[in-house]
Amino acid sequence: MNFRSYLKEFENAAGRLDRNLLAQKEMETETGVWLESVVLRMHKKHWANKPLTQPQGDAAIFFSVWLNDKGVQGNKLFYNLHALKLRQLKAYTLTSREFAAAFREQFKSETDHWPNVSTNFGPLTLMEGWMLFDPADIAESVYKLANQFLEIDSLIDGLLKKYKKTSSIL
Repeated sequence: MNFRSYLKEFENAAGRLDRNLLAQKEMETETGVWLESVVLRMHKKHWANKPLTQPQGDAAIFFSVWLNDKGVQGNKLFYNLHALKLRQLKAYTLTSREFAAAFREQFKSETDHWPNVSTNFGPLTLMEGWMLFDPADIAESVYKLANQFLEIDSLIDGLLKKYKKTSSIL
């Protein structure tokens, strides 16, 4: 797998995203090569204790689109939404299972818009799927998935508001 050429395609897709919308939503994007895959990762700073960790291993919620050798062979682009170690998120009081169940309940109405999506995972993977891509225009598929995520990130923010720790003034 030629990481450099695929990374360029992922960077192209990320560069096409509406910068004003990303700023309005406080959405961060990163591209890189992690775990033998080319990745576009999307997250908000308040969704993580250490938002810049690569790959994310600390308490965090993030969306990823990725391509690995298996995907190249089958023209499959993979995507998922992870929620790691949520009990440890400093600004919130929640558990991974509770959050996953609440997210999946709200996400049910969106599943028809996500190709080959499944929510039949443990609480760390909120949803995961794949789509076929045209090898001549992989950037377009990455771009579509990233834009699609921008349409549902409010589900996460809405749920997190319910679990926000309140400050008490003594």
